[in-house]
Amino acid sequence: MFIRIFLFHVLLESFVHYIARGFELTHSCFLQIFLLVCVKMVGFSTQPYGIQSMLKDGHRHMSGLDEAVLKNIDACKQLSTITRTSLGPNGMNKMVINHLDKLFVTNDAATIVNELEVQHPAAKLLVLAGKAQQEEIGDGANLTVSFAGELLQNAEELIRMGLHPSEIIIGYTKAINKTIEILEELVEEGSQTMNVRDKDDVISRMRSAVASKQFGQEDILCPLIAEACIQVCPKNPVNFNVDNVRVAKLVGGGLHDSVVVRGLVLKNDAVGTIKKVENAKVAVFVGGVDTTATETKGTVLIHNAEQLENYAKTEEAKVEELIKAVADSGAKVIVSGAAVGEMALHFCERYKLMVLKISSKFELRRFCRTTGAVALLKLSQPSADDLGYVDSVSVEEIGGARVTIVKNEQGGNSVSTLVLRGSTDSILDDLERAVDDGVNTYRAMCRDSRIVPGAAATEIELAKRLKEFSFKETGLDQYGIAKFAESFEMIPKTLAENAGLNAIEIISSLYAEHASGNTKVGIDLEEGVCKDASTVRIWDLHITKFFALKYAADAACTVLRVDQIIMAKPAGGPKPQQQGGMDED
Repeated sequence: MFIRIFLFHVLLESFVHYIARGFELTHSCFLQIFLLVCVKMVGFSTQPYGIQSMLKDGHRHMSGLDEAVLKNIDACKQLSTITRTSLGPNGMNKMVINHLDKLFVTNDAATIVNELEVQHPAAKLLVLAGKAQQEEIGDGANLTVSFAGELLQNAEELIRMGLHPSEIIIGYTKAINKTIEILEELVEEGSQTMNVRDKDDVISRMRSAVASKQFGQEDILCPLIAEACIQVCPKNPVNFNVDNVRVAKLVGGGLHDSVVVRGLVLKNDAVGTIKKVENAKVAVFVGGVDTTATETKGTVLIHNAEQLENYAKTEEAKVEELIKAVADSGAKVIVSGAAVGEMALHFCERYKLMVLKISSKFELRRFCRTTGAVALLKLSQPSADDLGYVDSVSVEEIGGARVTIVKNEQGGNSVSTLVLRGSTDSILDDLERAVDDGVNTYRAMCRDSRIVPGAAATEIELAKRLKEFSFKETGLDQYGIAKFAESFEMIPKTLAENAGLNAIEIISSLYAEHASGNTKVGIDLEEGVCKDASTVRIWDLHITKFFALKYAADAACTVLRVDQIIMAKPAGGPKPQQQGGMDED
């Protein structure tokens, strides 16, 4: 009724307008009036209503299964497809160029998802799950992202069959709880206790984590990583700090030239002419080794040349006094956190003091931790407690680069450095990621040393037992549990595909072996057959599997719980700048 009155009013208004101006109502006039009515109607019908009337212009709103749930699942599937081909020892590398034009060539999922700058809100949940795994354990980020994507892909099939997301979530929750129970039963007997200072035990647990990043190089890398970790392991292994194992990357040579140095390796030369000192005390000054300017402004009036000479001599005498005071304290090495003045360097040479300059405040802290020195704010005479100690400080040339090696065999086990050699920067970066994974695995085994069979043996056993468990359930959630079990097949399938093997044959062979009671049988990727994981010494840490599966299930359930996406209009203006002034760590 209201619309009719409105239309009549518009028509009447138009007729009065034309008659008042003395126009004859021709065919074209009627056409103009009709168009005017249409325009008014369009304006009337596009008035905002519902959620549009509540939010600002420029917002986006998606709801329902097709728009929200299935689109979210699709975005997560795309992300897991990227990471899945990098899973396992034969995983393919990805070439990622970030927004700063920096090139990354790696198969490390944590690096890939970090540098991709994922924008989709649902896919970001998977990225966060991968980051949580990387921070908690330091390995298994690929398993987390890929498994979560597989869970969501199977959930999509159930949704299209007619199941409600809530029923799938209940099924998945029951399945992950049962998975954790079964995982406890699969732990290798006797692995609960281990000596974290036994090199062979450490290598056997670390091997699979390093091999997944550098397949074929694990026999060279693992002993080096194990040696570096054991050197810095504290009395209570639970307090192991990964930052105490440093990596120095030097281009040239090959991986077999890599060595472990007990101490710190600085990638710069000594400032003066003294290049080697042994059994020396060390003084560290954060503010630099130079004359300090006064905080207040002053004017000096000089009348003749003699006064000018005396003024210059006074400055020299002051600098010499400060350097002599440092030398008298027993220090043979001065470390500066800022610039070293020409005059100060001259007197350091006179008093046979070696001078090092470390610009990075993070590196300076590590140096203090290595030597036991206390960093002083400005140049002054240090007390005996402020001085550190080193066995030797020497400048050596490795592969064309001059490096300063600070060794401290006697003074505790604070920092150890792994000097990596390789032909290119990208190879060295990838080797460093493998070392990081190995060191993080050592930290994890210090907390919980239990191990489970690797090479996809654990996943197939979990899939088999979960399927049996799903048959005992009577509700609709049994379909969710069955799909959760099916998702475990993704791991052996992906490992086989990445190695160029027939995935269907491998999975059926694994199921046959596990059905006959061989619960430790996994895939030997080198020979392309199924073998007992314990005979080929492929073990995974229980804690890595536990967190990876838990984070993946939590991320999948979080995505499934979303039924609406409401995005406000993006704010205008420039994007916030990245934090600067940081070193490479």
